[in-house]
Amino acid sequence: MSNVTQQWNRCLDVIKANLPAEQFNVWFAPIVAVDYDQENERVTLKVPSRFFVEQIEERYINLISLALKKEFGENVKLTYKYNVIGSDDASAVEQDMDNPSSRLMTQQKIRRPRVANPFEQDDQLEDIDPQLNLRYTFENYCSSMSNKLAVSIGQAIAEHPEVKTYNPLFVFGATGVGKTHLLQAIGIKLKENEPRKRVLYVSSRMFESQFTTATLQKKINDFINFYESIDVLLLDDIQFFAGKNKTQNTFFHIFNHLHQHQCQLVMSSDRRPSDLDGMEPRLISRFKWGMTVQLEKPDYELRRKFLAMKASQDGLKISSEVLDFIATNVTESVRELEGVMVSLLAHATMLNQDITIDLARSVIGNTVRVAPKQLTFESIAETVADFYNLPTDVLYGKSRKREISDARQLVMYLAKKEAMMSSTSIGAKLDRTHATVLHACIQIEQRMSIEKDFCREVQVITASLTQ
Repeated sequence: MSNVTQQWNRCLDVIKANLPAEQFNVWFAPIVAVDYDQENERVTLKVPSRFFVEQIEERYINLISLALKKEFGENVKLTYKYNVIGSDDASAVEQDMDNPSSRLMTQQKIRRPRVANPFEQDDQLEDIDPQLNLRYTFENYCSSMSNKLAVSIGQAIAEHPEVKTYNPLFVFGATGVGKTHLLQAIGIKLKENEPRKRVLYVSSRMFESQFTTATLQKKINDFINFYESIDVLLLDDIQFFAGKNKTQNTFFHIFNHLHQHQCQLVMSSDRRPSDLDGMEPRLISRFKWGMTVQLEKPDYELRRKFLAMKASQDGLKISSEVLDFIATNVTESVRELEGVMVSLLAHATMLNQDITIDLARSVIGNTVRVAPKQLTFESIAETVADFYNLPTDVLYGKSRKREISDARQLVMYLAKKEAMMSSTSIGAKLDRTHATVLHACIQIEQRMSIEKDFCREVQVITASLTQ
């Protein structure tokens, strides 16, 4: 066993002691150390894919740094190596850090993990940490009709900051539809184009925390002066200001100053301005000054694009049929789609499983809350009619033929049992009384108890209703 392998194994012992077993097994067990350049103090780790680099950089970099420094020294540097194409070693590439926006990194000094500090004096005003996650670029932001307007406006702001048509920009939408990614992409593109601009991304909770600190330290003026010096303020999840009157009052004055001085404001929320309970009316009115745009739930086109992009980035071989299946069944948010892809990656890497529709179905069941299929009287009638090869409309008529009457009774039974409809509602659909419906349900239950073939037919029909 080589020295670098032994040293990395000792690092793994440190990491393993600080993580739950399942996280360690998924993210660290597959990693091997392949080289240690003593002259340059650089460790090279072989990881399964680029996606691993993203995840461990984002989730575990502090823990990795602690373990590496303990074993290799304080000045150790880290390089990742992975195959771009599956198991093809000829496609292997190396990178020092996962950085889609290398242009931005060469233009500015990023001081991580220091948060932009409103209490720290800085004579060079342009040199602040914008708090941007450099993975969240426009280049890896999938778009479709469900978010095309919001993305187009964001790109217009980033490419032409001198035009203030969309100032402020208020983006709203449900959790996981890409609001944070969009705000950060705007900031990254602005810094790429104009490195000297003071761009700052901040969550409402961080803003609130800084405001509280400023109040306790009697440094409100420093706090306000810092935020009034920002050229582009990207404020995420502003709904958390609700009910916090002092914070709202301070932000009101900052907002006015920035807007009057032609500084760009971009804000996000999980609801439209008019639905922000607990927010001062004067703030809500200002949110409406510029452009309000919704990020809708991802449509099929966007979901399919995102899955294909992630599969390519992660080096996963996933058939079109599996991608179509996931895109069809995971519909709420991009975040849910990403969770499914993480689970599939773990199964493919750790368990050496092929990614099939059966595996995708299992992962979706464990990862995403799948909404139950909504049953209607009409869908039940159509299913029963199809099973018995009858026209659906005859079930609504007056025919007393045995096969039609039996099918009609079964529709009543299933509507009551599976769709939880009342007898009166069912009767109204068929122009019958509720007493007739009750009688039909009793008849079906009696038949099921003594007719095995009929009982199996009902089970088959019931199963098809929920598929």
